[in-house]
Amino acid sequence: MIRLSILSIAVIACCGTAAAQPRSTLPSALDASLSAGFTPDPYRVRLQTGGAIDASQTRGPDCNGFIAEAPDFELFYNGGSLPLIISVNADVDTTLVIHAPDGNWYCDDDSGNGLNPSVRFSTPPSGLYDIWIGTYADASREEATLSISELFSE
Repeated sequence: MIRLSILSIAVIACCGTAAAQPRSTLPSALDASLSAGFTPDPYRVRLQTGGAIDASQTRGPDCNGFIAEAPDFELFYNGGSLPLIISVNADVDTTLVIHAPDGNWYCDDDSGNGLNPSVRFSTPPSGLYDIWIGTYADASREEATLSISELFSE
C-alpha cells in the first residue's frame, strides 16, 4: 500500500499540470546549460523548425506557427544581471514559442531581423526554458539557427 502511494506521488511530480509541456516528451534536438556571462556569446545551434501542431490552438492566441510536440531545444539558464535574448535566423518565416521558468508562455513572430522571431527577457529567471521554433505558414520542417545571447539579438 505504501509503495503504491509513493509511486502515485512520483507520477504526479513528474507530469506537472496540463498547461505545461509533458515532461515525458523529450526535446527534438539538444539542450544546453548556460550561466550568466557565458561564452561564446551568442551561443548558436542549428536545428529543424516546424511541426504539425498549431501553436495558436495549443499555446495561446498570441502564439503563431506550426511546432513539434516536443521542444526543439531545452535551455537550463542560471541568470544574472544581463538580459537573455533568444532569437532565430532562417531563410523561411519562423516563429518562436518559449515556456519559461516562471510558468508563462512567450511567443514572437517577426520582432527579429526580417521574418525572424526574437524574445528578450530583461530580468531572466533562472531555470528551464523549453523552446520551440515554428514555421509560420505550414508544418514544413526547415533549417534554422537558434541564438542565445545576453548582448544582442540576431
